[in-house]
Amino acid sequence: MSAYLVDSHCHLDRLELSKYDGSLQGAIDSAAQNNVGHMLCVSIDLEAYPAMLEMVRPYPQISVSVGVHPNEHEGEEPTVERLVELAYDDKVIAIGETGLDYFRSEGDLDWQRNRFRVHIEASKQTAKPLIIHTRDARKDTITLMRDEHAEDAGGVMHCFAEDWETAKHALDLGFYISFSGIVTFKNAQDLRDVAMKVPLDRMLIETDSPYLAPIPNRGKPNEPAYVLYVAEKIAELRGLGLDEVAEITTDNFNRLFKVQQ
Repeated sequence: MSAYLVDSHCHLDRLELSKYDGSLQGAIDSAAQNNVGHMLCVSIDLEAYPAMLEMVRPYPQISVSVGVHPNEHEGEEPTVERLVELAYDDKVIAIGETGLDYFRSEGDLDWQRNRFRVHIEASKQTAKPLIIHTRDARKDTITLMRDEHAEDAGGVMHCFAEDWETAKHALDLGFYISFSGIVTFKNAQDLRDVAMKVPLDRMLIETDSPYLAPIPNRGKPNEPAYVLYVAEKIAELRGLGLDEVAEITTDNFNRLFKVQQ
């Protein structure tokens, strides 16, 4: 394979590294053996963010985002000003992950919606795209994106696992759709149907590691090297060569996140 792959969403500070003797370099080397040339390490909370940033700073092939996951209940609540301040580090290419998740949260979720609004505003102010997480909240996610003019920010619906209607609404707002290892799962035919419809120039691939390892490693800790299996499944679904999927999704990543490689 001549074109390299990008893992557009991973959590490198949360990887299971025991098989690499605790070394992040081992996971990076393993990814390189599968021709993974770039990784986006995604923030979940502001408490872990400084250590995450410093962990990956030595690696030019790793970029980061800054944001607070919609399920995080403890710790610092992000403000627009704080996110904007942190986003001006040269390593930061995105805001998030943010969004709505009604699967793990109950009760009055205005706090979650307000947090999403904060991230959208920070994204617009910094001109750095959004990484959006949505689960059991497809209608509210799209409605809030429209109301807050998220199209002015742009970004990606990460680890997409919703229906075609939701994908189309996001595409209409200028967003990209990213597929994870879920697309390889035997019970994910509906998602594979979506993957066959998304325009190739708006598609990304990811691992969301250490979660959601693709077949043939389902149930094991995930890592960036395994984005290769996501690419192989997309190639199969779309009738493309693996090189073509690598080139298309890498070009899409570089264009969306304004990465020069």
